[in-house]
Amino acid sequence: MRRETIDAFEHVPLFEVLAPAQQRIPFLFNSPHSGSIYPRNFLAASRLDEMTIRRSEDSYVDELFAGVVPFGAPLMRANFPRAWLDVNREPYELDPQMFDGALPPYANSRSLRVAGGLGTIARVVSENVEIYAEPIPVAAALERIETVYKPYHDRLRSEIAKTSEAFGHAVLIDCHSMPSSIRSLPGRMRADFVLGDRYGASCAAELSEAAYAFLAGEGYSVARNKPYAGGFITEHYGRPSHGVHALQIEVNRAIYMNERTLQKSPSFHTVAADLLRLVHLLSSLPDARLHPFPLAAE
Repeated sequence: MRRETIDAFEHVPLFEVLAPAQQRIPFLFNSPHSGSIYPRNFLAASRLDEMTIRRSEDSYVDELFAGVVPFGAPLMRANFPRAWLDVNREPYELDPQMFDGALPPYANSRSLRVAGGLGTIARVVSENVEIYAEPIPVAAALERIETVYKPYHDRLRSEIAKTSEAFGHAVLIDCHSMPSSIRSLPGRMRADFVLGDRYGASCAAELSEAAYAFLAGEGYSVARNKPYAGGFITEHYGRPSHGVHALQIEVNRAIYMNERTLQKSPSFHTVAADLLRLVHLLSSLPDARLHPFPLAAE
């Protein structure tokens, strides 16, 4: 079970890009929620035990997709945990009830994600499990945004631009995991994979359709856009008319790990191999539909 605690991030990169010797395909992969390094002061400020606080972590998702690097695509991953900072949100989606001090006037405190406790600085993990024992200073939240969130997105934007410049277009695969069941609906199980393309707005239909057909053909249950249509990253960066496509892939944790112990299951390597075969397929799609194109009239 992978988890580390540190005093700060001076000796560990906050995030990193695992780059191939040469990028051979116009794809890049991003795992913003698989970070498993927890600052000790963050754990001290939390009311949760060390296992409960990890419920929102996309455990091992970066490893599931690691095969894309030798295949010729960069993989960006966060080392910090989602519970500490969520880069798949707007920069200032903040809940005023969480903080000691007034939020800046430009903060978005009324989004649905903030209402659910899952803003840029999360209030809860899993479903309504409160993280903090008491309000945290506003300055601490803003420091995380300025020193971690913004550099993360600067690097992601740079990787997309480099890929687009080299190939004429870029495909961002945003990699996530999800709990196998819905707590509010006991016994209700989620699909093995959920593909999010913002209901067709963030990538060419050929990409999501090919991914759906491949995964379904391998015997997996697959859903599109429900319950996850893609978060801020998919919505913000997916611009098919400009030749930048973004597809979110949510993997059901039960198919590759034990959700209670957070240990990898024997099927982990099978799922990783199937995902790499999916990447092979997607990277072989004709370039014509991925280059910049005008949006169809509505």
